[in-house]
Amino acid sequence: MRFRPCIDLHNGCVKQIVGSTLSDVSSESLTTNFSSSHSSSYYASMYRQDDLTGGHIIMLGPGNTGAAEDALAAWPGGLQVGGGITTENASSWMQKGAAAVIVTSYVFKDGEIHQERLREVVEAVGRENLVLDLSCRKKGSEYYIVTDRWQKFTNVTVTKESLDFFAGFCAEFLIHAVDVEGKCAGIEAELAEKLGSWVTIPTTYAGGVRSLADMETLNVLGKGRLDATIGSALDIFGGSGITYKEAVAFHNQHKNTP
Repeated sequence: MRFRPCIDLHNGCVKQIVGSTLSDVSSESLTTNFSSSHSSSYYASMYRQDDLTGGHIIMLGPGNTGAAEDALAAWPGGLQVGGGITTENASSWMQKGAAAVIVTSYVFKDGEIHQERLREVVEAVGRENLVLDLSCRKKGSEYYIVTDRWQKFTNVTVTKESLDFFAGFCAEFLIHAVDVEGKCAGIEAELAEKLGSWVTIPTTYAGGVRSLADMETLNVLGKGRLDATIGSALDIFGGSGITYKEAVAFHNQHKNTP
């Protein structure tokens, strides 16, 4: 199990927000946990120094291209990038130094999988350079993949069958448990356990991690198959639950163990 770092960008700044409050219509409902005085490249350089590969830059809306490019320039080949990735721009982000591109909304249409677009983006960058963001929210007894800043439910549920299907097109999954993301209130244990039983490719879980105990629980529930990202709980993002130093130490202790 590895600790996967993140750089979330909103209006060009590194922030930690409650993802479920994002909206295309208004920013009035947006809940911001932390806004950094440091640049995106500051965080990228920190992760590079500690050799935390496989982290992700997420562009939350417009106005973040420059900050994403700065982070990639600080660590070429060290970070994945997502947010508004399409067939038209995917290869250019690889040229800018992304280790992989992260795609979600682009490969869904009217709530269903847009297989043509999925195949096109694979052709553009290669399966080995594609991460699919299958972030989800629970409705009834099922977890449904959500798109468009996590506001729109698709008709696609997270199941062993759907994960097996998507695994044929990408190298990794990034899966936020959207209902607990940014709240530092604990992980979505049911989802983590299901993912641990179902995933067959590297998968990063995100959402609700508030302590090292949560990381240990994820390692058990995920059967060692899940990596994890930590956001608002980290001291470098204004949190008090986990220090960055502790997260790096956890990573170094667990990175080579199943």
